[in-house]
Amino acid sequence: MAKSAAQDGRNAKKAIFSTGEVAEICKVSQQTVIRCFDSGRLKGFRVPGSRFRRIPRDALIEFMKENNIPLDQLEMGKRRVLVVDDDPAIVEMLVELLERDGRFEVQTATTGFDAGLRTKEFQPDVIVLDYMLPDINGSGVIRSVRSDPSVKDVKIIIVSGVVNREDVEALLECGADDFMQKPFSIEQLVRKITELVCE
Repeated sequence: MAKSAAQDGRNAKKAIFSTGEVAEICKVSQQTVIRCFDSGRLKGFRVPGSRFRRIPRDALIEFMKENNIPLDQLEMGKRRVLVVDDDPAIVEMLVELLERDGRFEVQTATTGFDAGLRTKEFQPDVIVLDYMLPDINGSGVIRSVRSDPSVKDVKIIIVSGVVNREDVEALLECGADDFMQKPFSIEQLVRKITELVCE
């Protein structure tokens, strides 16, 4: 999985983490992190004069090792989003806006076949999937992803401008986690992504 030099540098230099950042890295809820901190299982300190908890990098690494949490998440720190759409303008816009947000690492695919390969290689946290692709529709991609044990837990958001309610319900039953009607704002999309993977 390719990481930018800037991203590597930023995570390598980060020495102190908030409970929210630890929750994102460890893929658990912030409340779980707070409970671990308060019980002494996760070492750290409180910011003087406030209720904020902070966790030093060494303590976070020790906690992750004790709980068999892969350390690659500590280095990554960002949620991986795969954008699958055959419209170059939409792909370009989504990539630019998601990357500008700062919390996401983004890759793209333009066909269902390409989406399958990229999903295996990139191991995204979320797939933003256009319903109508040149070679296959969204439900075919969903079935393919859900049948692969190595990526079956990835969250899938279907986006489309022409799907009726029955189709939406069928997609959700097929394994999609959410649906968004085009056109939508980037704020709406970011909210959906964070609801699904940034608990």
